[in-house]
Amino acid sequence: MIYQGSCHCGAVRFSVEAPDQLEVEDCNCSICAKTGFLHLIVPMASFSLLQGEENLETYTFNTGIARHTFCKTCGIKPFYTPRSNPDGIDVNVRCLETKPVSLTVVPFDGKNWEQNAAGLAEKSRPSN
Repeated sequence: MIYQGSCHCGAVRFSVEAPDQLEVEDCNCSICAKTGFLHLIVPMASFSLLQGEENLETYTFNTGIARHTFCKTCGIKPFYTPRSNPDGIDVNVRCLETKPVSLTVVPFDGKNWEQNAAGLAEKSRPSN
């Protein structure tokens, strides 16, 4: 299924290919808990930025591997490059305009990231 998504003001628009039944992570780390991000990690090839590259700003912290991108107009973070999967992209399901047939939200213990991140590794690998 191809999902369309955007930031709040619509300056940044994207599409992502993913199953119609999604399993996503709800992370309790310091940044995700404050932003309410629901994680859909996909291979980079499944994601297309349709417009707004010039409207994106990037925030990094700690190791600098995660690249938190947000719209400089409205401040919404519709997707980013995750530390757990720097070869993929992590889409905020709450920014999708097309809704999945079903959505399963799984808690992820990001407060203890080092002990749990390996469980996310396969999410950015292309499925066969």
